[in-house]
Amino acid sequence: MRVVIAEDLALLRDGIVRLLRDNGMEVVAAVEDGDALVAAIERERPDVAVVDVRLPPSFRDEGLRAAIEARRRVPGTAVLVVSQYVEQTYAVELLADGAGGIGYLLKERIADPAEFVEAVRRVAAGGTAMDPEVVAQLVARRGPASAVGDLTPRERQVLELMAEGRSNAAIARALVVTEGAVEKHVSNIFGKLGLASSEGAHRRVLAVLAFLRSA
Repeated sequence: MRVVIAEDLALLRDGIVRLLRDNGMEVVAAVEDGDALVAAIERERPDVAVVDVRLPPSFRDEGLRAAIEARRRVPGTAVLVVSQYVEQTYAVELLADGAGGIGYLLKERIADPAEFVEAVRRVAAGGTAMDPEVVAQLVARRGPASAVGDLTPRERQVLELMAEGRSNAAIARALVVTEGAVEKHVSNIFGKLGLASSEGAHRRVLAVLAFLRSA
């Protein structure tokens, strides 16, 4: 798996590089600003880019804007955003095109190496890895006209946990229900969101994207 990293703090950048390499990934570029990120993605065509939202020179949204530009130039580029804060507007903009794997983790999540590595792999494979706090804030922001407004409260809970990247078994443990009950809720979610069975395993990702874009 080939990875590009964009992080301005040298100590954190080097730590992420070592962590990913120690877990069998190839870090093909580690840069510190948005322009370098776009250039690296165009040059290397990585499986996933790990990107800090706030990069030089203004430390506002350069990382995210660079990631969006990179996805425009190299469609389908998987992006895992890391940030100290929940940037709701940024998260929604990242999800707008619905292309490729996407993730948004708070930097404190990187403190759990195994969880972070698993998130990188899941996003690279085309899945999602949304921090629970990001999901919670997006859910709170969503209005009554949401595309997922027809879901029951339990179905919304299941979809929130799906957005975090949890399997049916993990969702069942979190909600203290049977895996069969979760499978039924997931089937209902697919039906209400108009995701036909012909779309196969990608329906989970499509459902999560529909949910997050409705924020």
